[in-house]
Amino acid sequence: MDKILVVDDEAGILHSFKKILGRHDYEVVTASSGEEAFEKAGVEHPSLIIMDVNMPGMDGLETLRRLKASHPAVTVIIMTAFSTSEKAITAMKHGAYDFITKPVDNAQLLALVDKAIAAGKMKAPVTLEGFSEEGDTIIGKSPAMLEIFKKIGQIAESDVTVLLRGETGAGKELIARAVYQHSKRFNNPFLPVNCAAIPETLLESELFGHERGAFTGADTRKIGKFEQCDTGTMFLDEIGDMPLSLQAKMLRALQDGCFQRIGGGDLIKTDVRIIAATNKNLESLINMGKFRDDLYWRLNVVSITVPPLRERKEDIEGLVYYFIRKFNKELDKEVKGVSQEILENFKQYDWPGNVRELQGVIQRGMVLCKKDFLSAEDCEWLSQIRISGNAAVSIEKSLSDAVNEILQKGGAEIYNEAVSNFERLLVKKALELTRNNQALAAKLLGISRNTLREKMLADKDGNLPKE
Repeated sequence: MDKILVVDDEAGILHSFKKILGRHDYEVVTASSGEEAFEKAGVEHPSLIIMDVNMPGMDGLETLRRLKASHPAVTVIIMTAFSTSEKAITAMKHGAYDFITKPVDNAQLLALVDKAIAAGKMKAPVTLEGFSEEGDTIIGKSPAMLEIFKKIGQIAESDVTVLLRGETGAGKELIARAVYQHSKRFNNPFLPVNCAAIPETLLESELFGHERGAFTGADTRKIGKFEQCDTGTMFLDEIGDMPLSLQAKMLRALQDGCFQRIGGGDLIKTDVRIIAATNKNLESLINMGKFRDDLYWRLNVVSITVPPLRERKEDIEGLVYYFIRKFNKELDKEVKGVSQEILENFKQYDWPGNVRELQGVIQRGMVLCKKDFLSAEDCEWLSQIRISGNAAVSIEKSLSDAVNEILQKGGAEIYNEAVSNFERLLVKKALELTRNNQALAAKLLGISRNTLREKMLADKDGNLPKE
C-alpha cells in the first residue's frame, strides 16, 4: 500500500484528504507544519507528499527545499489557495512534481496522485537549486497561465532554446524575462531584439556586427548583439519576420556558437541562450519557403504558447488591479479600484490587442481619473465596446443592400466591383461608427492605421474622408 504524507496547518484539510485518499486504499499520515513534515518524511518514507504553501513557521517552499536536499527522490505536490506565478515557478524549480490550487476537485486529485506516485517509482525528479525570488511580473491565476508558470520552473535553469508562440500583446516578452530571471544567467545581459522593427539591410549588422569599411557608411567597427550578450540571454521577438537570407547565419550561430562580423574573416565564439517569439505560424512559413525548417527545429526545443486574453478572462481583474498599482506610482495617483460596470464590460470584451491593449486602456483612464475609483467617465472604452458589438449588425445590413444593387446590374466586372464596394463600405462604416477615430476604425477592421490611411487616400469618389 502506498503511503501519502499530507501537510497543512488546517485540521479540516488534513481530515478531508485522509478521508478521500483512505477510501482509495492509500495509507495517509499527516503533519500540521513544515518542521513536522520534515521529521515524518525521514521516518515514514512516503511515496508522495502533498503540502500546502502557506504555513506558519517553515512554509511549504522552504520545506520543499529541505526535503529535496535530504530526500531527492521524494515526490511532492504543492497546493495553495492563493496562486501566484512566483510560487508556482519556485515550486517547480525546486523539484515539485506539480502545483495545484485549493479547493481541489476529488477526481482530479486522485488522478494526479496516481500519476505522481507512478512517476516517482519510475524516476526521481531533478533537484533544482540556485534560485533568487523576484516580485510577480506575470499576472494570472487561470489554468493556462498556471501551466506556463510550471513550465518556466522546469526549463529556466537549463540552457535550452525556447520558442514562445502567441498573439501580439499577449505577454511573450514577460514570459521570456521570467525564464531569464529564474535562470543561471540572471546576472548576465538580457537583450531583446525585434526582428520586424529593424530594416532587413541593418538586421545582420545589428545581430552580428560589422568591420570598418564593410559597406558604405561603416566608418567604425560595430559590435553586434551576439557579442554584447555573451554569457547572457537574447530575446528574438518576431522571429518569423527574419529574412530568409539571414536565417542560415542565425542557424550556425545557434548550433556552433560561432559567427563572423560583416566584412570580417575572424570566427567569433560566443555563449548566448536564445528565447525566440512569434505571432506567426512558422509551419505555414516553412511550407511557403519563407522559413528554414532546420532553424525551426533548432528554435523549437521547448515551445510555450501564451494564450490570448480572451481565453483567460479570469485573469482580467488581477491585471486591472496590477496596472492600477503600476500607474498609481508612475502618475502619482491614489486610485483604489474600478467600478463594477467597467469590470464587467472588460470581461465581455474580446481584447484583440490582449494585455497590451488592457494596459493602455487603464493608463488612459487613470490620467483622466479625478476620484478614488475608475468610472465610466474616465474610460471611454465602455462606448467603444458597444461600438464593436453593434458594428457587425450594421455592416451586415449595409452589405446586403450593396450586394442586391450590384447583382441587379450584372456585367463582366461584377466581381471586381463587388469587392471594391465591399471594401469601401467597410472602411466607411468603421469610420462612421468611431466618429472618424482612425486608430479605433483600423482596430475594428483588423488592419494597421497606415493601411487604413492608404485606402482613404485611394478613394476617388470622395465617399471617404482623406484624413
